[in-house]
Amino acid sequence: MIITLHKSILHIFDFTSGVSVLSEETLDVDSFSVATFLSQHIEKSYNETNLQFGTFLDASKLKEQILDYRADQLDFIPFARSIGERMEAYISKAENLVSTDIIVCDFTVDEKRLIGIFECTNRVGFTHQIVQENDTIKSNIIHHYAILPHPPQKLSACAFIDLTSLDIRFSDKKRSINGEDTLVLADLVLECISSISPKESVKLVNSVARKVAEKHGQSAMLAVSKAKSFVVEHLDEENGLDAIKISQDIFRASPMMQEEFVKEVKEAGLPQVVKVDKAAAVKSAKNHKIKTDTGVEILVPVEYFQNKDYIEFTNNSDGTLSITVKKIGKITDR
Repeated sequence: MIITLHKSILHIFDFTSGVSVLSEETLDVDSFSVATFLSQHIEKSYNETNLQFGTFLDASKLKEQILDYRADQLDFIPFARSIGERMEAYISKAENLVSTDIIVCDFTVDEKRLIGIFECTNRVGFTHQIVQENDTIKSNIIHHYAILPHPPQKLSACAFIDLTSLDIRFSDKKRSINGEDTLVLADLVLECISSISPKESVKLVNSVARKVAEKHGQSAMLAVSKAKSFVVEHLDEENGLDAIKISQDIFRASPMMQEEFVKEVKEAGLPQVVKVDKAAAVKSAKNHKIKTDTGVEILVPVEYFQNKDYIEFTNNSDGTLSITVKKIGKITDR
């Protein structure tokens, strides 16, 4: 994953002191500190499996501004300032205000040009302070009320907007505004409609596969492993996650169960075909955890479930089940 930073700006909303600073200058993206902070947060957020897909509403003001920015009819600073003003206007109406920094960034991931909006909730921490009293120097420890999230930490909200296709991927949190739960970034700033995330899509497909299998007396574990295997091996990112194709792969011998699976998926609120990010979906589906009633837990790569050379399930005469794990070259104690 190659990240190239082009332009970025930081806006500060200090709701504790009531002071907001909308920057009139961009960050130095060539600075080691800035580049490291932005690149690491971009990489972590961009690869999150819970990012939802969004589509701009026709009346979206931000969509118009992005089109103007893309056509070089709007400079980056006023473009980013407008985003900051809207974020401040809506966040400031929410209950339980927390001081926040907003970063707007123009960058490229591999060959894809993107606009990123990142909400960095400030946290309270400790730092040192050097105080000179008369002729002596004293070191002290004090509270610091505006510490940015470290790169390993998850951001409060973020959005990635493809400058070419205008496709949106975002993560947001609900806030109470005038007594209603609202997604500030998605509903009010981006003004987009959203679909379920790849992680939730895979989770829902697995849940339906398990339900249908159990209803017809088949192995729920095998059905879920087949569903995950399909995502890992056959997911077509261009055509999306197709419920009919998945049902045909999981329940090959039963057209009735296939039909029931598709029906259950639709009733659960998932469209027949869901657009998903393949890398994110595969990340969610590549392993399957088994937990026995004896307390043993095993995390198994899904491709091994249907390969008896690596793992084998045996039904014992007393009604219990045995699991044999094979071809183990090394065991690591963790």
